[in-house]
Amino acid sequence: MLALIRNVSPAMARCELTHLARVPIDIDLAVRQHATYAEHLQALGCGLIEVAAEPDLPDSVFVEDAAVVVDEVAVIARPGAILRQREVDSVARALTPYRDCVAIAPPGTLDGGDVLRIDREVYVGRSTRSNAAGIEQLGAILASFGYRVTAVELRGCLHLKSAVTQVAPQTLLINHACVARGHWPGMTFIAVDPFEPYAANALLLGTKVLHPASAHLTRARMAAAGLDVVPIEVSEIEKAEGGVTCCSILLNA
Repeated sequence: MLALIRNVSPAMARCELTHLARVPIDIDLAVRQHATYAEHLQALGCGLIEVAAEPDLPDSVFVEDAAVVVDEVAVIARPGAILRQREVDSVARALTPYRDCVAIAPPGTLDGGDVLRIDREVYVGRSTRSNAAGIEQLGAILASFGYRVTAVELRGCLHLKSAVTQVAPQTLLINHACVARGHWPGMTFIAVDPFEPYAANALLLGTKVLHPASAHLTRARMAAAGLDVVPIEVSEIEKAEGGVTCCSILLNA
């Protein structure tokens, strides 16, 4: 397994915000937390592909939004926030040695954070960042490789992976206030604690689940369900409406 990452931009305090109020971000702490995140990825078996930091692109640490990668192809995204569209070229160059790349074209917009893949089923949040044209293009690209893309309606969250992520082979961590569970029949669900509405973002690596250290109530629910949860401090990432999936693109080598 490989993980593509990019270090924190010194301009991160000017990040895009949709649902959170702006509060000060400690850039030095964000850099240290990101370094620890990278160490966790390596400890869990990921080789790192490191893309140079982008000093003028505040959200560029959130590389997940720049591409959707499956075994057969990398789909280069077109983020819904206009400034963020400048992030994708460097990510595409970094992915080119590993995958053929196909890009989402105007008027489509697509953020990788809206894309949840479970085997060959791909779910895409219809959000302020990913529009119908972008979802349709992703569906056409992936259909040729045997994937099925389904659009998912969201309520009150930035991305689909803000509302639901996979934490075990047949288990999803979900905020029911943001997305309906009916999209995933037959799955087991763990609901986030009501006091932690942003706790649905988790990163499954093998049998381990990376999860924000701040969400201890939801983490207790996952542990009670028998999951092996690894807490990680991402307080400064969270201030920028980010989470543990946002800071990497995972791909099979």
